[in-house]
Amino acid sequence: MLKKSLIILAASCMMYSCATQTEQNPFLTEFQTPFGVPPFDQIKLEHYEPAFMQGIEEQNANIQAIIDNADAPTFDNVIVALDNSSPILDRLGGVFFNLTEAETNEQLTQLEMKFAPMLSEHSDNISLNQPLFQKVKAVYDQKETLGLTTEQLRLLENTYQGFVRSGANLTEEKQARLREVNKQLSTLGISFSNNVLNENNTFKLFVEKEEELQGLPEWFKSSAAAEAEAAGQPGKWLFTLHSASFLPFMQYAANRDLREQMYKGYTNKGNNNDQNDNKQILADIIKLRLEKANLMGYDCYSNFVLERTMAKNSKAVMEFLHNLWSYALPKAEAEAADLQAMMDKEGKGEKLEAWDWWYYTDLLRKEKYNLEEEAIKPYFKLENVREGAFAVANKLYGITLTPLKDIPVYHPDVEVFEVKDADGSHLGIFYVDYFPRAGKRGGAWMSNYRDQEGTIRPLVCNVASFTKPVGDTPSLLTIDEVQTLFHEFGHALHGLLTKCNYKGISGTSVARDFVELPSQINEHWALEPEVLKMYAKHYQTGEVIPDELIQKILNQNTFNQGFMTTELLAAAILDMNLHNLTEIDQLDVIAFEKEMMDQLKLIPQIAPRYRVTYFNHIIGGYSAGYYSYLWANVLDNDAFEAFKENGIFDAKTAKLFRENVLEKGDSEDPMTLYKNFRGAEPQLEPMLKNRGMK
Repeated sequence: MLKKSLIILAASCMMYSCATQTEQNPFLTEFQTPFGVPPFDQIKLEHYEPAFMQGIEEQNANIQAIIDNADAPTFDNVIVALDNSSPILDRLGGVFFNLTEAETNEQLTQLEMKFAPMLSEHSDNISLNQPLFQKVKAVYDQKETLGLTTEQLRLLENTYQGFVRSGANLTEEKQARLREVNKQLSTLGISFSNNVLNENNTFKLFVEKEEELQGLPEWFKSSAAAEAEAAGQPGKWLFTLHSASFLPFMQYAANRDLREQMYKGYTNKGNNNDQNDNKQILADIIKLRLEKANLMGYDCYSNFVLERTMAKNSKAVMEFLHNLWSYALPKAEAEAADLQAMMDKEGKGEKLEAWDWWYYTDLLRKEKYNLEEEAIKPYFKLENVREGAFAVANKLYGITLTPLKDIPVYHPDVEVFEVKDADGSHLGIFYVDYFPRAGKRGGAWMSNYRDQEGTIRPLVCNVASFTKPVGDTPSLLTIDEVQTLFHEFGHALHGLLTKCNYKGISGTSVARDFVELPSQINEHWALEPEVLKMYAKHYQTGEVIPDELIQKILNQNTFNQGFMTTELLAAAILDMNLHNLTEIDQLDVIAFEKEMMDQLKLIPQIAPRYRVTYFNHIIGGYSAGYYSYLWANVLDNDAFEAFKENGIFDAKTAKLFRENVLEKGDSEDPMTLYKNFRGAEPQLEPMLKNRGMK
């Protein structure tokens, strides 16, 4: 889940994709399309189940062939063969699991629930297959004598550890229980995420009187009116919990009562004691995860997860987070005092509440920096921002992105680009899908339709929920949305520029606390004056953003960073504490959240960025891993110092970053890769400085 976002890379799902059945089933063979892209115009609902079944059969047959091979086990006939054992499932997963995030419906949801336990069982059948494991172990035991490259050795070690961490060394009794735990977790996670999606779609705030919309800009009112008309209630205004609606409402709406309704609707998602309630689901997930960790010999789930990350263990993460907390909370408290002082000036006798923060922060920004987001948005037309991100990549790495018009897509909003290197060689295909809709989960993320492997180039997508165009007004982005677009494109660059020989370690298949480095460093270019001059042009006049506005943007760079860092830290610490539990009886997740926040002395005007009942990140791949955004923030701030020292488009520095980070995937230890780029381990100071805490 990348910035915000879900950030869901879907990498964990890729090897368990899907397949099809008849000769007309496109999943059963290589896609007969330009660049091998998914033929969305040919794919039908009835293709998925037979493709899953045949894909499982195909992989089972390929694995049996590895086991039956009479030749001595080698890197090629065991490790590489296993890495390439699931062609149908790889093709299918790239499509199916992306659609269940970006364009789902009731039928896909039902299929997802049906396939989850089946795929969980299939995964366990592989990882707990003793004859297969013995083949892998035979290669692993002679790794020092095989003359393997660094990349090959990394794949071998990852493969072996993957088997061990999946239970290959457990007793039969423990393996049987592990299978059941994995199966239950597979469906509980889907139920949790679907409930969050349902909550986002269910909440609707209709406003009938225009006087209740005081403070809202005209573009936002027009958008809300269009939403209401589409919902069958013309003449009204509709506001939802999707970020493109929720955040502007909280920022601009003068009506305090309506702000409170929106805020409570958002923060109570999954906690309404109805059919979408997530409290017991999450409690069951946490309990099962602890049981899984115990089966594997760990005291808690976080230590099980973190063993294969840069952080290595829970102690290191908690020390890191609490150290940052000592800087962030005082800054947030000072910001709260400033907002209360602004409210006091109004003479209403009101006390600052959580639903006031965005509104008064915007007023304070105008007062302190003479900066209104409404003055900036006209310069951030979505297409221009995207071209700016592309132009930055061109100046850094020499790549170009060219629109493709005849590539099949799953929704009319989707656009497609061919990516070429400086020498004109093909690097990959890039899809973008930027606007919210009912079938799309909230947030923004990057994932693959096809992984890179040797000469096979990747198919990469960015998905987000940005402000929609309304009438003659194009999509005009907020600063946060601008940074999100650059962030997700940074993930895309990681996926597109990879040059590995094996898909199991290519692209974004890296440690969770390293994967955010390419995305977060890319954000740094978004608001650099030189870059703003490249793309920030008024959508009506074409005027380049004036120096005065640029300076105002720079002046408020650290504004509200106490709030932003504290809410992110609170969520990260909450995630860690849930997964640090060493015993669970009856877990009340709401009471647990309150206890944790009370211990932190979190001020009541700030909630964790994600509360437990809608914390999709810890369901979709970031369990005991939400700290990764902050961990990687240390890396990206330190890394960008190298560019600032040498020039933000310095060719040598960009080449070092590309060759040692973007191209390398998981072919070496991440800290080794970072030091190969930077020459030293990262320092904390640049991050604290850029967040206004030093």
